[in-house]
Amino acid sequence: MKAFISIIRQFIFWMLFFALHRAVFLVYHSHLVAIEEPGTWEVLAAFWHAVRLDVSTACYILVVPFFLLLFRSFINIPFTDVLNKAYTFIVIVAYTLITTAELGTYSEWKTKLHYKALNYLSHPAEVYNSASTWQFIFLVVIFIAIVLLSFFIYRRYFYVSIIKAKRNYLFGFAFLLVTPVLLFLGIRGGVQAIPITQSQAYYSNHDILNLAAVNSGYSFTFSTLDNYRFMDENPYQFFDDAKARAMVERINETARDTTISLFTVKRPNIVMLLMESWSADLIHSLGGEEGITPEFELLADSGLLFTGFYASGNRSEQAMSSIFGGFPATPITAITHTLDKVTRLPSLVKKLGSEGYNSSFYFGGHLMYGGIKSYLSIAGFDQMTEIYDFGESVPKGKLGVHDEYVFDHHLAELDRMQQPFFSVVFTLSTHSPYDQPMRKVLDWGGSENEYINSAYYTDSCLGDYFRKAAGKSWYDSTLFIIVADHSHNSYRHWDVHSPQYRHIPLLLYGEVLRPEFRGSTISRLSSQVDMPKTLLKQLGLDAKEFYWSRDLLNPYTPEFVFYETNNGLGWIRPYGYFVWYKNIGFINLEAPDEKKDSLVNEGKAYLQVLFREFIDF
Repeated sequence: MKAFISIIRQFIFWMLFFALHRAVFLVYHSHLVAIEEPGTWEVLAAFWHAVRLDVSTACYILVVPFFLLLFRSFINIPFTDVLNKAYTFIVIVAYTLITTAELGTYSEWKTKLHYKALNYLSHPAEVYNSASTWQFIFLVVIFIAIVLLSFFIYRRYFYVSIIKAKRNYLFGFAFLLVTPVLLFLGIRGGVQAIPITQSQAYYSNHDILNLAAVNSGYSFTFSTLDNYRFMDENPYQFFDDAKARAMVERINETARDTTISLFTVKRPNIVMLLMESWSADLIHSLGGEEGITPEFELLADSGLLFTGFYASGNRSEQAMSSIFGGFPATPITAITHTLDKVTRLPSLVKKLGSEGYNSSFYFGGHLMYGGIKSYLSIAGFDQMTEIYDFGESVPKGKLGVHDEYVFDHHLAELDRMQQPFFSVVFTLSTHSPYDQPMRKVLDWGGSENEYINSAYYTDSCLGDYFRKAAGKSWYDSTLFIIVADHSHNSYRHWDVHSPQYRHIPLLLYGEVLRPEFRGSTISRLSSQVDMPKTLLKQLGLDAKEFYWSRDLLNPYTPEFVFYETNNGLGWIRPYGYFVWYKNIGFINLEAPDEKKDSLVNEGKAYLQVLFREFIDF
């Protein structure tokens, strides 16, 4: 009888334990919840809508205690009680680690903690440096407090020892027959035909409340399992492979292989300024509020601005493989995390190197984060500079060297570099914890005030960079490309899966631009993955190996944008768009009724073929 009581009380403990973590999440991010302006009852409803997924998670956890209790019901070995307590403590620690990490990452990622996080945990120092010191300490305190309090409450009020319990074989067999059935039903979410999924917890138009309702342990575990599952099968299989490939070929079909020539010189130097987390909302000429990036606006007045440009993914490493490898970001995982696959990607850097370009990459932080350093090395950069190469005397923030000093160092380096060169500067200061050496200028933006002030700082550094560069001997023969690695939550608080959230800047600038293109815009739908072919075509070089890339200066190039979501895709055409998650379904679908089916089929076929290629690499 005590075995039944024990399993029931442990079940109640886990349900309360999950509710505690949910409450901590909502309180910790209460400022973000307040921005959404949901009613009090809608916030509290997260606890109700979480119940079935919590039940499923609790039943998964209770499988091990069930066997321990079953064993103890028939065989007198007291050590099983110790094992039960040890197992519970381990699960408490593991689950709390997941949820505490989620507290720290949510404001940046706007998603549940997922499999990609495992790649960052291999470099814990980078994870630490991404947070402010007080935030890190606070999260550690939360972690320790929850673990100790939870285990104390478990031992004091919920654990039932059966060491001294009198064995009753009748109850033992009943426990053996009944408990597995109840656990199975709990795990699958009931007796309905379709087992429970994370979509069961979604109930609100406010994404933060939906994510609060999703059990973090359940979400993280299945994200990890799904990542391993595609080793054997494509999780995005919608059509016959030949049919899907034919659909993608039609999507990419270009009537004429031609281009509009932008440059006044055949082989310009190329400098790419890769702007950390720059959303289109930072830029007035892209629809943002005025005054955040005034220096960029001055550059745009004399450059060529792409107004329909989008990030392929939502992480820096995804941007690298898209911009330099022409490979779209994938759901679930990033190709930069799998070195054997990265080696098979085409490389813009190597292509330019074969034409005599000297290549370099500069970053004020640590390049190992997210597998970036290994990817850049494989991509073929001749020289890579990171935080260790700047010396102790250069002023640094918690994450690395501030942008102004990286820019100055880069200018000095270019003076010594043999031309033609392809050089990339990856900025840092618009990444949390926003400890740039400049007083706050902007007093608005709500929860994103620090972010927009960091952008103002980097923008001012950008202006200084170009004023200094204009006096260099190599300046008149250099093309400057200013592009974001990915977007960021803005003062407008777009949903992370929305096209508005993924909208980023791309600006071509320099004396090498023909006069008729200076101060103009191109509104064609495009993304980071289109950069390799566009640039190579301008240089008169073959780009056929960049299958997923398009020439944006070819007026016959079809217009569309694909971007990954955590477990699905976003697909944009001039006439509409949709966002789809595998575990949820459609988040948005906006298009004329007669075009909805073709729009959806296009996007799904694109994802299917893309992921198949990723698997086969």
